[in-house]
Amino acid sequence: MTQGGAARRTVLGAAVLAAGTGITGLAAGSASAAGDGYGDGHGGGDGGGDGGFRDLPYPTVIGHRGASGYRPEHTLGSYQLALDLGADVIEQDLVPTRDGQLVCRHENEIGGTTDVADHPEFASRRTTKTVDGVSVTGWFTEDFTLAELRTLRAKERIPAVRQRNTLYDGQWAVPTFEEVLRWADREGRRRGRRVWLHVETKHPTYFRGLGLGLEEPLAKLLRRYGRDGRNAAVFLQSFEPSSIQRLSRLVSAPRVVLLSAAGTRPWDFEVAKDPRTVADLVKPEGLKWIAGFAQGIGPTMDLILPRDAAGGLGAPTTLVKDAHARGLLLHPYTARNENSFLPAEYRKGTDPTAYGNALAAFRTYFEQGIDGIFTDNPDTGLLAAEAFRPGRRPVNR
Repeated sequence: MTQGGAARRTVLGAAVLAAGTGITGLAAGSASAAGDGYGDGHGGGDGGGDGGFRDLPYPTVIGHRGASGYRPEHTLGSYQLALDLGADVIEQDLVPTRDGQLVCRHENEIGGTTDVADHPEFASRRTTKTVDGVSVTGWFTEDFTLAELRTLRAKERIPAVRQRNTLYDGQWAVPTFEEVLRWADREGRRRGRRVWLHVETKHPTYFRGLGLGLEEPLAKLLRRYGRDGRNAAVFLQSFEPSSIQRLSRLVSAPRVVLLSAAGTRPWDFEVAKDPRTVADLVKPEGLKWIAGFAQGIGPTMDLILPRDAAGGLGAPTTLVKDAHARGLLLHPYTARNENSFLPAEYRKGTDPTAYGNALAAFRTYFEQGIDGIFTDNPDTGLLAAEAFRPGRRPVNR
């Protein structure tokens, strides 16, 4: 079992300071840099410490797109359920509308997550675009004003896997990020504690090329709602390191660089002709570079526990140790309950949509010493995390 949360966070904090790249080295934010995340100047930290991310429960359970294992993703219903289930942090992915409003969608293509195909008035907007080098056909948020987008309703993205979630198709609209900030403030006041968010800029280089840069309007909203400071109840994340670098110059909130498969290259690297791949970024020198402008990484779990050709888990890599040595926390993605997403040794039966031995899989992930995890099923993650939280004895060990 890994070291206890409080002690491990102390060690991690020391590593950050020793590297000279952590919280103390952040650029100054606005006058609300010490804001509490409520957006109204009213106090209400989580108690203890400095109120920053090191005070979150360890390991931290992050509701991936809300509670997307049970509700259509990136809806207020999904976010609310994740919070009600006890998730420590709730994730949003941001894309812009044609009039520059930030809305919460996993992708800018919305044919699979809304009922836009049922709206004949928008039939002519179906088109094919190249997004980050990939040809995509459908309807795109950047072709809709916010008013037009509000006429659509959200639906389940993967109904073949989560047929029960289709019960909730049409129940919620596509939320703006500002609506989520207001929701988080209301829930924070109601619960007497801050509601943490984990916010991703999607395809930032692509959108900047369209004149719809994400970082500046995001920073403006964070400042407006008091979530721009170094202890703000928010993580900012992106698969493009340059987006995180840009955000580091705009706000002081903690930042995380997302990392895909080892052989891939971030799209901003492709555009800039930077030859480095993710395999380079997870080496000690690459992690040192990331630590110069971010406080953490969000690697795919395969970078920590590789899978073999049959889908089983191989020997752990040194990424957790190497990242912690550079003062970086790790929030890998994504843990789910269904067989189709689980390592081979944790699957049950042959139905890919059935639940496997997800609790055992989660515990295996936590045993690697990660600081948190993105999961579609926050209740499963929290139950597994209990054995690894300070003051708890391991269950069935």
